[in-house]
Amino acid sequence: MKLDKNFSEQTYIQSNIVSDEDKLAKFVENKKDYLSNASYHLINRDYTLIIDISGSMNTADYPEGKTRWVAAQKYTLALAQKCEKLDPDGITVYMFADDFQRYDYVTSSKVKQIFEENQPHGSTNLLAVLQDAFNNYFQRKSNGKTKQSGETILVITDGVSCNRIGVSEAIINATQKMDRNEELGISFIQVGYQPKVSKSLKSWDDELQGLGAKFDIVDTVSLDDMDKMTLIQVLIKSFAD
Repeated sequence: MKLDKNFSEQTYIQSNIVSDEDKLAKFVENKKDYLSNASYHLINRDYTLIIDISGSMNTADYPEGKTRWVAAQKYTLALAQKCEKLDPDGITVYMFADDFQRYDYVTSSKVKQIFEENQPHGSTNLLAVLQDAFNNYFQRKSNGKTKQSGETILVITDGVSCNRIGVSEAIINATQKMDRNEELGISFIQVGYQPKVSKSLKSWDDELQGLGAKFDIVDTVSLDDMDKMTLIQVLIKSFAD
């Protein structure tokens, strides 16, 4: 599907993988029925992490002069540990800039090594890596090798994709291959504080159904939002926004 060319364009995440008891207890009390179903989908699910290693990740706009790259490591490792508990046969990890590298059946301990093997460089070619993640999922689905509840894709990025329209089309086309709303969920997790990036990511959450998407499969999370959430809440929101 082709879109019109005029299509519109703090704090660290809690690195401790143990949920904040007060926040989680309140969340559970308010959404008991919702969580009973969500818990099933959390466990019977595959998880993919897509990590931006473009040059702008070297920007030092975090407290004490820390770079976005350092910030990303902190919460990516926390997310990887939580995802591994839910998906013990291993998660899929991508590193992307101008091109991408895919790592299959990754344990959380391997994620730290992957970070050490990569350094920020290049541009933000999100389209290529996201399309590969979609192709990988639907190929496994056709071969009967996906989990019963589907897959969650967590995209950790600080920049606007160099092909926004292409990314929009890829997401819309992916929804056309889905059988149900919670089958595939994408959560864009913004690193850094650029309003332009926030607007760009939010448009994928709010606008794609109006442009032909079969389901709303995109969620966006800011670091301020994540400071008020548990990691489990972040994962649930990725497919049950």
